[in-house]
Parts: sequence; C-alpha cells; structure tokens
Amino acid sequence: MDREQGQRARSTEYLVIGQVIAPRGVRGELKVRCESEDPQRFLALREVYLGEGRARFAVRAVRFFKGQILLQLHGIEDRNEAERWRDAYVSIPLEEGLPLGEDEYYYHQIEGLTVITEEGEVLGRVVEILATGANDVYVVRGEREEILLPAIREVILRVDLEKGLLVVHLLEGLRGE
Repeated sequence: MDREQGQRARSTEYLVIGQVIAPRGVRGELKVRCESEDPQRFLALREVYLGEGRARFAVRAVRFFKGQILLQLHGIEDRNEAERWRDAYVSIPLEEGLPLGEDEYYYHQIEGLTVITEEGEVLGRVVEILATGANDVYVVRGEREEILLPAIREVILRVDLEKGLLVVHLLEGLRGE
C-alpha cells in the first residue's frame, strides 16, 4: 500500500505527500518530512498546496538534506513566513499521485470501509492505518471491540471500494476474545 494519504477539499481530491517540520535558514526554506514512498517525486513537482486551506505555491527548488526534503516555494521568502507553515501538510492533486499497482490502495480509500468476515459478520470500520514497516495494520473499531488487522493476503481477502467493504479472514488470535 502506498503511504500517501488523501484528503478532500473543494471539488478536488488531494494526497498528502509530506509535512512541514520547521523552517530552515533565513530565506524561507521549509524542512519537510516525506509521507510518500518515493521522495524523488518532489523533484518533479511544479506546485504544492500547504495546510488545510490548500494554499497554492509554485516550487522554486527542492533538495535533500539528512533524510529530509528542503523545499523552497515562491511566496515564502523569509524565516517568519516559513514559520507560519510549521506542521502544515504538503499536498498535491490526486491525479498527480504515484500510479498504484494491482491490489494497492491509498490510505484514504481504505479508511472508513466497513469490515466484514468472509462469513458476513460485521466487525466495524477501519478508523486508522498504522505503518509498521513490515506491513500496514488496519485499526477496526466496532460496537464491542477494536481489532488490529495486519494488511496481509492471508487476512485481507477482498477490497470492494464501490460497496465500501473490506472482506477479511480472521486468523486465530486476532480477536481479543
């Protein structure tokens, strides 16, 4: 699954590809933590959207420094202006997202799905996705319990985005009973 996360604003959907950690230097450069599987994607960006209001900025320069992305944007010219964007999410339009492979989904497509077992028992909804390194874990909250489901083929049987369903096979020990 791609780590990029989507959000809806106006009539366009956006993907979060990073988060501003802090300003860097005095010329308005932004230190960004990458939220994409491919940090190199930043090199091809012409514009990005910052914060909840999706303020649009043209990209002036991108470089990498100590595992982070340094982003210079037109309109952010000094440290004070850069400080204003601390903790803001960096987004792009959904159509500019990385292409997904078969059986790959963006987080925003999985979050909110109703989770049912292969027998038809409703377990709840996916309320969060935890990136663990080995595989993602879906946090499913139901009326009676919360279940952590590893996003592996043995557990996730089918994703039906049209019906809003995630069909799963519960391995022994996944339920807190």
